Amino acid sequence: MTEELEQILSQLTEPDNAVIQQATAKLKQAFKDPAIIPALCAVMSGSQNPQIRQSAAVMLRLRVKKHWKKISPNDRERHSVQYSISQLCAVMVKHETPDRWPALLQLLNESTKSSNPEDRQVGLLLLNKVMDSNPEPFKPHYCQLLQLFGTVLQDHENPTALYYCILTLTAITAYTGTDEMNQMRSIIPSLIVALKHLIKADQNQASEAMEVFNELMESEVSIIVPHVTDIVRFFLEVGFEFWFSLPVFSTLQTVIKQKLLNPILQAVFPVLIAAPPPGEQDPEDEEDDTGDVPSKLFVYFQIIDTMALHMAPEKLFQQLMPLTQACLVSENPYQRKGAIMCLAVLAEGCADHIRTKMLSSLLQTVCQSLSDSSQVVRSAGLFALGQFSEHLQPEVSKYCAELMPLLLGYLSSLNEAKVGHVTKAFYALENFMENLGADIEPYLPTLMETMLSALNNTDNLKIKELAVSAIGAIANAAKELLVPYFSPVIESLKGFLTTTTEEMRSLQTQSLDTLSVLARTIGKDVFSPLAAECVQLGLNLTDTIDDPDLRRCTYGLYSAVSISSPDCLIPHLPAITTVMLLALKSNEGITVYTQFSVENAYIDEKEDACDALGEIAFSTGAAFQPFLESSFQQIYEMRDFPHEDVRRAAFGAMGKFCRAQHKVWKENPTEANHQALLKLLEVVLPCFVETVRTEPERLVVMGVLESMNGVIKSCEGEVFRNPSRLKEISYVIRDVLKKKVRQSEDEDQQAEYDAMLQEFAGEGIPLVASAVPADSFAPFLNDLLPLIMGKTKSTGTVAERSFSLGTIGEILQALVTAPGGQGLAGRLSNRLLPVLVAGVRDSDPEVRNNSVFGLGCLAQAAGPIVLTYPSEPSLILSSIGESDARVIDNLCGALCRMILSNVEAVPLEQVVPALAARLPLKEDMEENKTVFSCLKPHLPLNTAVLLMKQFAQNHCAEFQAAVRPLPAEQQAKLSAVVTAS
Repeated sequence: MTEELEQILSQLTEPDNAVIQQATAKLKQAFKDPAIIPALCAVMSGSQNPQIRQSAAVMLRLRVKKHWKKISPNDRERHSVQYSISQLCAVMVKHETPDRWPALLQLLNESTKSSNPEDRQVGLLLLNKVMDSNPEPFKPHYCQLLQLFGTVLQDHENPTALYYCILTLTAITAYTGTDEMNQMRSIIPSLIVALKHLIKADQNQASEAMEVFNELMESEVSIIVPHVTDIVRFFLEVGFEFWFSLPVFSTLQTVIKQKLLNPILQAVFPVLIAAPPPGEQDPEDEEDDTGDVPSKLFVYFQIIDTMALHMAPEKLFQQLMPLTQACLVSENPYQRKGAIMCLAVLAEGCADHIRTKMLSSLLQTVCQSLSDSSQVVRSAGLFALGQFSEHLQPEVSKYCAELMPLLLGYLSSLNEAKVGHVTKAFYALENFMENLGADIEPYLPTLMETMLSALNNTDNLKIKELAVSAIGAIANAAKELLVPYFSPVIESLKGFLTTTTEEMRSLQTQSLDTLSVLARTIGKDVFSPLAAECVQLGLNLTDTIDDPDLRRCTYGLYSAVSISSPDCLIPHLPAITTVMLLALKSNEGITVYTQFSVENAYIDEKEDACDALGEIAFSTGAAFQPFLESSFQQIYEMRDFPHEDVRRAAFGAMGKFCRAQHKVWKENPTEANHQALLKLLEVVLPCFVETVRTEPERLVVMGVLESMNGVIKSCEGEVFRNPSRLKEISYVIRDVLKKKVRQSEDEDQQAEYDAMLQEFAGEGIPLVASAVPADSFAPFLNDLLPLIMGKTKSTGTVAERSFSLGTIGEILQALVTAPGGQGLAGRLSNRLLPVLVAGVRDSDPEVRNNSVFGLGCLAQAAGPIVLTYPSEPSLILSSIGESDARVIDNLCGALCRMILSNVEAVPLEQVVPALAARLPLKEDMEENKTVFSCLKPHLPLNTAVLLMKQFAQNHCAEFQAAVRPLPAEQQAKLSAVVTAS
């Protein structure tokens, strides 16, 4: 009807009377149709002709006025009617300015100042809709409006009026100027108080109204600067009371981005170091188990955590460290505790800064706190050590000899009655030992004696749960070293796994999680006899107990069994996939606020279902084919789920589905399997590229990039069958490195996550280089290399230099085997050689290590051309006085690559002695294959024999692994040499 109506109104402007008469007749007929009102609104909004828009507005007003009289008084008072009329006015005001509609101004003035609260509500509703529609023409009335807002914001008994008043203030903020600035500042205190009252009345309305702060900060931050302390305190207050339902922390991030660091610290820090009120216990020292709900004080520490994630660490430490250092030497235990907690929550966001510049001193401070006379300080120290262990790897593990005895001694002296304190001790121990690997071996007897004793001798269910969780962490580090303890662990777990009582549920789910870890780590031969029983256990539990957390744990168990014993899982795939797909489809327990959902057991279940489906699909291969399409369709729908962890897991599963189909095709290379793979890639890869560009959450984008890298690594050339794919993927990597994707648009934001995001993107470059001919990739690599090389400068952080030089080395390593790679590496060598040589002399061992590796790969990839340069790299490497064991090992590997690439060009008389002096390898055993390939033909026989004997004696397993690929005859000769006396 809209097009027809616009044509009629157009005819009314014609000079021909006959045409006008015909149009008038049609218009009378149209007015009998109820659809005339929406059609007039559409013409008003959409017509390009101002005369037609004006005619539509006049007719609409007449039409509404006529019908309004027919509506009963009761219906006129209904909110839905008032809301619709307000929206109608908003449409009309887009095309009729307030000056030309004085009746509207009069109505607004009378209703908003009425003594009747309901009239004020209606007036403010109308004002909000009109302003939201077209705020700029009302600019001459802004001062008058702000006076009105100042009055309305004190009307605390009328929350609806407060709501519409704040929404209107939000709508006009971007259009205010210097004339209104003082008035805007003056109403901020009233705004804060009004929001407190609105929160009590209606949380959903309050959540929407809170956006006023974002608008104020984005439009004119000087308005809020005088009130930032009060605003931050308000955020902290509502952040605890309404942790999920208000956009408090997104707004706080906006405050932080406005560089208001000092005012925030002045508001927050005194709270962090304050003693609890008289008669109250310290929140961090309470013994009741509050689960995942953070204490009120911990919410305040979240502010420091948010700062660490979103500010340059140098700026944050410059202002925060003097405050913490003063508190560390205070006689007040709560000041010492607050300082240690601050250091703890800095670990994630400032990880690179702490690892490279402050780790030793901060660890010393934390360790000293563990022997403090006050338990609240010791608790804070344990939490800090757990945070450091979680976020400062691998560097923190180098302090194993100092920290493990300290933690074990501490654990043995704990009072079981102090459950909260015991929990923090286990948290620190778990996070530290999980990353130790084989270095955990000397501590295994003491650790397992402690854990098994806790399982068998204590009645406290929480401590049993902590011990079960710790056994999982031990298994992650020890792997097969845990075999001697496997049987007693399983015997202890059995009673927990089959319980049906609610009070044991948490212990049961933790036992399932630990069982899954054992399935992945203890070795197939040891675990496989239990595999079928574990699958049946999971099915029985989900049949008899309706609990999302329990189901989540069974998904992890199925996934673990699929790796160690896939044949045990295959007969049960119909039942297992049905349960997981139902979990993904279900909306039970899902609460959504605006753009995010509340994290709970149902969210965790969905996340783990995505992870498990992807892993099971890959592990079971062809057996999963009947379930692949339905699983993929459901996972694909989860890419728009409102919780970021579920989205990230869904993208991870999509990548595993692609890799699973590639595996099926490789094992059974039929045309149908190949086409199924290509079809899957045509859906998944464009989805990945689009998500990287549009997804606002960094962690999700990291997950997408990681998943895409996995697909490229597994599927290689099949990824690039589509001619446009190489360009799309190269460009999206480029745009992440340039920070041109959505989540990196704020140039002032220097989060640690941004660096991590770029690293995930950079890791894709060598994978692409391995998958396509070098000449095809060359134009894109020429665009990408300057972005990587720009991070090698000495002014960059250690993490940036290490990442960039490591990426260059991996690109060159990829070019060694890529078709046409030698030519491309040769063309790049004059650009890359000076960068790598400079990196060899860097002050940081990790940067030197990556540079040395890169030089060796450059020689191997480019061939003789590199060894003819004046700054001949083999001489540079052989003359370096290096003390770091890993760097020395890579020096050996790099020198051997140069010898292998062109022995005639290497000055062996200088290089070989330097190589021999640095063997055998100490840490980086992966270089042994390269070294052994080079040893025999180029080292003096006696030296080579001596080195091989020494290596075979000290590193037997690595020696066997290195010689295994050799022909049998060569293996026999080597064996004879190393065993001869």
